[in-house]
Amino acid sequence: MANNDSIKAAGDESDSLVGTESAPIGADTIGAVASAAAEAAAKKRKVKRRDLKAKIRALEAEIEETRSQVLEEPLYGMTPKLEAAVVRALEEERFSIIPRLLRPLHPADQADLIERLDADDRAALINAMGAGLDPEVLVYLDETVREEILSHLDEAHIVRFLSVLDSDDAVDLIGELDEDEQARILQAVPAKDRMILEQGLTFPESSAGRLMQREIVVVPAHWTVGQTIDFLRTVRDLPDDFYAIYAVDPAHRPVGELVLSHLLRTKRPVRVSDIARKDFRRIPVTMDQEEVALLFRQYGLVAAPVVGEDERLLGVITVDDVVDVIDEEAEEDLMRLGGVTEVDLYGSLWDTTRARFPWLVVNLGTAIAASVVIGLFDAAIEKVVALAVLMPIVASMGGNAGTQTLTVAVRAMAMRDLDTRNAMKFIAKETLVGSLNGIAFAVLVAGVSMLWFGDIQIAWIIAVAMVLNLLVAGLVGTLIPLGLERIKVDPAVASGVFLTTVTDVVGFFVFLGLATLVLL
Repeated sequence: MANNDSIKAAGDESDSLVGTESAPIGADTIGAVASAAAEAAAKKRKVKRRDLKAKIRALEAEIEETRSQVLEEPLYGMTPKLEAAVVRALEEERFSIIPRLLRPLHPADQADLIERLDADDRAALINAMGAGLDPEVLVYLDETVREEILSHLDEAHIVRFLSVLDSDDAVDLIGELDEDEQARILQAVPAKDRMILEQGLTFPESSAGRLMQREIVVVPAHWTVGQTIDFLRTVRDLPDDFYAIYAVDPAHRPVGELVLSHLLRTKRPVRVSDIARKDFRRIPVTMDQEEVALLFRQYGLVAAPVVGEDERLLGVITVDDVVDVIDEEAEEDLMRLGGVTEVDLYGSLWDTTRARFPWLVVNLGTAIAASVVIGLFDAAIEKVVALAVLMPIVASMGGNAGTQTLTVAVRAMAMRDLDTRNAMKFIAKETLVGSLNGIAFAVLVAGVSMLWFGDIQIAWIIAVAMVLNLLVAGLVGTLIPLGLERIKVDPAVASGVFLTTVTDVVGFFVFLGLATLVLL
């Protein structure tokens, strides 16, 4: 009995335990769990909102800081802060951080930074950049600095750059090397690129052949718009940037120019020959780059094909290269008027001195010629001190007036706005302008002379000399550049020397000669 009761009690207890485990969860428990989950979710949302507000505040602060910096710093180019950081890294020999500092910069801005450094820092920076140096940087460098940078690069680097750059930039780059180095590098360049480079080097320097790029998109004239678009989408070996497509005949002569905007607006079945322009400008491969720039300016071109003597299509010149030519030609003319070259800015002390010396020798000769004229009237100057005081005024005014006319004439000739057809009209106008200015300044200078020395004769002498010298300045300011161009001499190079000589000699001779006749 006892045992049965024990077993029964144990069974009852077991049933009680089993019943407890299998009993359903009560509503209170479910509510508590749901409440805890809702509270946790609310806390999570609150944290997210707080983090989001913090990010918004940080972003607003960054925007405000950026706005304040924009007011103080240029929207593009090197910033003084970054330039100082690079210079400091070079001074402290922390070369490892230099690539990270320069990586965000455009190649043109990197080129600006390199040009601002001295020779030692340039070499250190190039070594620090190593393989990370962007080949495009060399395209934007001044020629003098680029030659210096190339001397720090081994042939493997140069070969890699030539394979990456556009063909026109690659030809320009290898053209700056000496012949022996060119031969060694060309042997290391892949055959396809070598052929392009060798062909480019055969064209005259500063010609369209050197300026053009060989990467060009051509299609047969009988293709349809649909075929052309499919071709552009499937072929990988195309230029990175292009503005026009050229339709060619079986002999590879360009017969039409198709602008991309026209292509994309035309239905697929239309033939390319039906929508391509037939009156496009073809540039001979031997045309001087200055003429190319004038052609682009005259007709507002964006791109133009380059053809050989047999009219076969060789390449294309784009407006970005023409902008460089315009800048180069304008800089060259401006510096030649002052008797300097681009070497003066980036060249060594010895090169700059040597480049300026011949021009200064010429100026010395003109100064001696003016002094000889003054020496002819030394007796008059000894007796009338006022002549020594006033004579620089006449010569200086003539030189300045002549320079104004000369600048207008040289610029007009460079832009082909002045030629034999309208030369006489221009000469007459500038001579008349010089005469009118001469009369106006004669009255002014005569009055100053009267107040200064109280001598009516000296006032009349300087007035007459002023009129004559400014008249001569207007005349020779036009005749000198026209005459130099006639004999195939660049007017921008030699005009200033002749003008200064003429205005000084005429000014001194007229003023002192009249004084000698009237006062002595």
